[in-house]
Amino acid sequence: MAFTAKPEVLSPRVKRGGKAFDDENLDMLSHLLDDFIKIPGTSIRFGLDGIVGFIPGIGDLIGGIASCIIIVAAWVRGVSYPTVLRMVANVTIEVVVGSIPVLGDMFDIAWRANRRNYALLIGSVEDPRKHTLQSWFFLGGVCAVLAVLVLLPMLLLTWVFGHAMNSLLGLGGH
Repeated sequence: MAFTAKPEVLSPRVKRGGKAFDDENLDMLSHLLDDFIKIPGTSIRFGLDGIVGFIPGIGDLIGGIASCIIIVAAWVRGVSYPTVLRMVANVTIEVVVGSIPVLGDMFDIAWRANRRNYALLIGSVEDPRKHTLQSWFFLGGVCAVLAVLVLLPMLLLTWVFGHAMNSLLGLGGH
């Protein structure tokens, strides 16, 4: 007697999350967070993320937490890891720079991390290779900028310390 077992077919990650992670809901969320309100007579738009960003201390953190919904949806829907990391970087940039009073809030309104992340999610579902490569380049650029931001203060401190030591020890050569 031959054993004929049928293999269990597991649904892909795309099916998880139910209706909450549908394109319509995620588009509405990104619209609500980033460009729901228009200033009359201008092309300037902002959303709830820009409004809560004005709350000192926790406003940008609350906006960042809300932004994570789109990132989780991307992960659940099977977006490549480099693209998900790029989405995390978009939200991190928005939260960190947005925490600077006034200028950060203006940056937060202009950066629109949620709209960027929604576009990445949709693009990654349609053409995953292209967005994965672009995400690697973006992440490489972010790493380069962070390296410069770490190295510049170290070089400045080395230069100041060197000049201070030369002045103290009389090695200035005047």
